[in-house]
Amino acid sequence: MSQRSCLSVILAAGEGTRMKSAMPKVLHAIAGLPMVAHVVKAAEAAGATGVALVIGHGAEEMRKAAQKFVPEAQTFVQEKRLGTAHAVLAAREAISKGYDDILVMFGDTPLIDAGALAAARQKLAGGAAVAVIGFRPPNPTGYGRLIEKAGHLIAIREEKDCSEEEKKIGFCNAGMMAVAGKHALRLLDKVGNKNAKGEFYLTDIVEIAGAEGLDVVATEAGFESALGINNRAELAEAEAIWQARRRREAMLAGVTLIAPETVYFSHDTEIGADTIVEPNVWFGPGVKIASGTKIHAFSHIEGATIASNCDVGPFARLRPGADLKPKAKVGNFCEVKQATIEEGAKVNHLTYIGDARVGAGANIGAGTITCNYDGFSKFFTDIGEGAFVGSNSSLVAPVAIGKGGYIASGSVITESVPDDALAFGRARQKTIPGKGKELRERFASAAAARKKAAAE
Repeated sequence: MSQRSCLSVILAAGEGTRMKSAMPKVLHAIAGLPMVAHVVKAAEAAGATGVALVIGHGAEEMRKAAQKFVPEAQTFVQEKRLGTAHAVLAAREAISKGYDDILVMFGDTPLIDAGALAAARQKLAGGAAVAVIGFRPPNPTGYGRLIEKAGHLIAIREEKDCSEEEKKIGFCNAGMMAVAGKHALRLLDKVGNKNAKGEFYLTDIVEIAGAEGLDVVATEAGFESALGINNRAELAEAEAIWQARRRREAMLAGVTLIAPETVYFSHDTEIGADTIVEPNVWFGPGVKIASGTKIHAFSHIEGATIASNCDVGPFARLRPGADLKPKAKVGNFCEVKQATIEEGAKVNHLTYIGDARVGAGANIGAGTITCNYDGFSKFFTDIGEGAFVGSNSSLVAPVAIGKGGYIASGSVITESVPDDALAFGRARQKTIPGKGKELRERFASAAAARKKAAAE
């Protein structure tokens, strides 16, 4: 089958009114990725070599989104919503290019398993003209039933048209199917609209193909894989299923999740074996973590690269561009953005490091900030290897602290510091005996006067 070409036609023209959103339904995200992109990824994993997106509501927004997650996709607009077969035929130009297999999928089924798609394609490779993907819901009420005879699919019957005996069938239509490319356009063009709604139904090609003497079969996907999303409650349910799958994958790959149900991954999170993740950690898009790292509780990480044996958190925030080298430490209530923390460097507490480099073995004291933004532009701070920055220091970029440099606590540093130099940037302390008592008495007297005036 690996030599067979495949086009995935993904129907994504629905308005999704039940989502109560101005955004097209299929652009709502699961694990930080639009649900239609999950469908595309599944199709590609099943061997699809082309993607045709059939869009309608929010067409321009859909095109822009498609450029991000599947730039090679062709987009086709279904101007009028006249049924699923009509929607597939909107991609006639792509279908006519001679693909061996055509996968017809829906953009609102983000949990579809690539294995189920591959199994349907395998049936085409074995000679079937149509392979319909079915599933077995806990309650089949409302679903179209797959009517089989002697191992062949003879019809898809909507529940309202089912006999009492057919209603007992638990094998239901998931909506997705694979069609042999050499038959696809002919079968689709034969679909009529002589029904109550006057629409062209994709399911009709089962009986059309059977009437031509072509082989039509059904394959089975897991119940969760076939779930369609129609509202935000179902979106949340799909998110929970996706997260549960990903957590299990991570743990089976050697990652320790102390409280798995509290850890949230993104679609592209990469995390190495022997990493320990404590409770309530959120991974946004673009996170790569090597082996042996410890992520402490309540950390928020996105767009960051973390090398082996690092220590992060608790309550740390790593923003896009954070790059931690081996054995680096970013501690509690610290934020790092667009900055490199080199090997063995420590950013321990209550600190902001942005647009900067912290050299190997350097120590950044509590309350330190890199002042990287002047309201118009960003500037860089370079902290050399082995430098020591005392607590509550402000490093005003652009500035460099040399190798082995020492910054006294409470300093505001506006000029670069040479290697091994000590820098102070604070006012000299002045102590006035008795002045504290005098101030307290003055303030107390003023407060009493205000209170008396308010009472009168």
